[in-house]
Amino acid sequence: MSVRIRLKRTGTRNNSCFRVVVVDQRATRDGKSIESVGFYDPRHKDENIDLERVAYWVSQGAQPSETVNRIIERAKAGIKLSEIVKPKKLSKKAKAKAEEAKNAAEEKAE
Repeated sequence: MSVRIRLKRTGTRNNSCFRVVVVDQRATRDGKSIESVGFYDPRHKDENIDLERVAYWVSQGAQPSETVNRIIERAKAGIKLSEIVKPKKLSKKAKAKAEEAKNAAEEKAE
């Protein structure tokens, strides 16, 4: 039996939340799980995982999915999901305006 550590979707429509579960690889996404080892809530930027149980299952041959692997790495490093700040993407107009201001500052400095 091949075992995976992956996400199981819970919550309502447009308000998804996930449980980190140990499950048989052939089971459906929301099917019966062997054990629940944590949760992940992307909307409220909250996550929790039991690293001891994950280490046990990995030692038994379980393979974590890519997303669960990133959650595990963050938990080991002690980084909270709410602390991660993504840079804002600028629109074309905003980029052009910033570039004009930069050029104007350079010309003024010379």
